[in-house]
Amino acid sequence: MKREGLISKLFGQGREKREQEEQARKQAEEEARRQAAEAEARRQAAEAEARRQAAEAEARRQAEEAARRQALAEGARLQAQAEEARRQAIEERAKAEVAAAAEAKARLEAAQAEAQRKAAAEEALRRQGVGTVAAAAPVIAAAEEALRKTAEAQKRVYVVQPGDSLSMIAKNQLGDAKRWPEIYELNKAIIGANPNLIHPGQKLVLPE
Repeated sequence: MKREGLISKLFGQGREKREQEEQARKQAEEEARRQAAEAEARRQAAEAEARRQAAEAEARRQAEEAARRQALAEGARLQAQAEEARRQAIEERAKAEVAAAAEAKARLEAAQAEAQRKAAAEEALRRQGVGTVAAAAPVIAAAEEALRKTAEAQKRVYVVQPGDSLSMIAKNQLGDAKRWPEIYELNKAIIGANPNLIHPGQKLVLPE
């Protein structure tokens, strides 16, 4: 009887030990699963953070690229506008210079024709025997006036010099600095919107 009780006790102890070992194993497995789950959660959180940062970096890159392209497009547009404005200014200046040259040429030709007519009239008077100074005086005066007009016609186009201003040109060429608005009105297409900004080499038509 004592032997059977000892055996039963030994079996009970063995079973209890096995149960403790099984419980320890289950706890260890549970702990391992918990740690694995935590590690997986951390991994997923890290991947999500990396994706978020990558998405933000890509968004910044795209925004910077869009801004760069917009700046390039705006620069190209402004440059095209500047080129077009410069081309139009050159065309207007060329047209004004051609018109001024044509007007000066017409005035010169008219003055020359007048001089020739006066000279012909003087020659006709001379052939008719008009020899007195008093009789020839009107013819001489007319010839001198024609020559003066010829010289004036040649001066109607003024080439801007370094340091010039419209008031200075008006004073030197017309005798009155206050007449500069007349010069500006005649040459607005060449000078532009600012009458205080003229450039050496520009050809300006002068008023009568």
